[in-house]
Amino acid sequence: MTDTTTRKFDLPKLTGELAEVFGDRLSKAQAIRDQHGRDESAHPKAAPDLVVFAQTTEEVSKAVNICAAHQAPIIAFGAGTSLEGQVHAYQGGVCIDLSRMSNVIKVRPEDMDVTVEAGVTRLQLETYLRDTGLFFPVDPGADATLGGMAATGASGTTTLRYGAMRENVIAAKVVMADGSIVEMGGRARKSSAGYDLLHLMIGSEGTLGIITELTLRLYGRPETVASGVCAFDSISNMVDAVTLAIQSEIPLGRLELLDEIAIFAVNQHSGLENEVAPTLFLEFQGTDTSVAEDIRRFEEIASEFDGKGFQASTSPEERNRLWRARHDALNAGKAFNPGKMGLITDVCVPVSRLAECIAETRKDFEETGLIAAFVGHVGDGNFHTTIWVEPDDEAAITLAHEVIARMAQRAIKMEGTCTGEHGIGIGKIKYLEAEHPTALPVMRAIKATFDPNNILNPGKIFPE
Repeated sequence: MTDTTTRKFDLPKLTGELAEVFGDRLSKAQAIRDQHGRDESAHPKAAPDLVVFAQTTEEVSKAVNICAAHQAPIIAFGAGTSLEGQVHAYQGGVCIDLSRMSNVIKVRPEDMDVTVEAGVTRLQLETYLRDTGLFFPVDPGADATLGGMAATGASGTTTLRYGAMRENVIAAKVVMADGSIVEMGGRARKSSAGYDLLHLMIGSEGTLGIITELTLRLYGRPETVASGVCAFDSISNMVDAVTLAIQSEIPLGRLELLDEIAIFAVNQHSGLENEVAPTLFLEFQGTDTSVAEDIRRFEEIASEFDGKGFQASTSPEERNRLWRARHDALNAGKAFNPGKMGLITDVCVPVSRLAECIAETRKDFEETGLIAAFVGHVGDGNFHTTIWVEPDDEAAITLAHEVIARMAQRAIKMEGTCTGEHGIGIGKIKYLEAEHPTALPVMRAIKATFDPNNILNPGKIFPE
């Protein structure tokens, strides 16, 4: 719930000034506000006081100007697919919904880049590019808005080969805390001109500015794509096989880990018949000849580490079915745990510590009796788990949070990070200082410089 007793702004006056700009695109309706006060996480919901639906960068600028004059909190909102409470309005204020800023502005095939508004979704861009021979690779699973993906530093199943949003955003238009519009980055493939402000914005979770426009790197669609599955006797053997495959420079497009609990749920949910064992979903990309050779080389490596049942297919139908099943792992978990609440978290460690980190975390779950499955991007050391508990079982919820805390602390101790993809939001504030004790004061100084009145998504990333 929003604590209106500490509100520092005049809500009726703020409402009137915003109504002059947005008209019926300003909403005070409780249902709309509630929709914009939650994401895909289990963190307590908190609705903003107002929601405005912006259609241009200039409108975002006007909204920020008005809010800044009233010192009212501002929360940018895309599709609400974040996982650490990034859009929750615990201090009330104004939610600026960017989902109607959904124009693909320009595709430049010769330069392999595209400029889009922040509200364009990943699948919308994929459809738009379908006939160009180009594609945008960052795939977090959800059909998130590209502005939100940039703001949270999203990555996903293709990061191993193509990188995350940090590597694939080359320019952005950003509305700052005073309403000014700043263009950052550029379309040149490299630059050494001044400070790299662009990458301060990527992953800043709306606390330094509001991204309204992006220029993204595109890639040519590979001639041949093959997807496959391979089961292993243990996650340790799987990680060893993956490590050798990467060291052998097999150009894998995706490498996804599902433990036996996750694979059982996915089999049931998606009609697959994979062996119930730690399983690798993987993708090969290249020419017909190179893909065939890469499959042969990987099969040899997998057999060294007791891989079994390895099979790969170039059939689009089979590939789509496989990756749809992987992306539906969360829904499979929900179906397997009806009525329960899922506490979702992630960590990332050096690949050499991945099997150890998963093993210690699994032992923690076994000792506490909590139900959880593991999925992850095994090629970059990032794994996720969802802990399923009854929503009214306070003891189990407390226990789950204790396990999540130990999981984050374990990853940091292994020279990893408390979050590989999900961001800090409100859920991982307590771990940021442990991970970056000497850098945190610098981060705070940057926040104070960019947003001196602390109106941009206050209460996120840093402890108040």
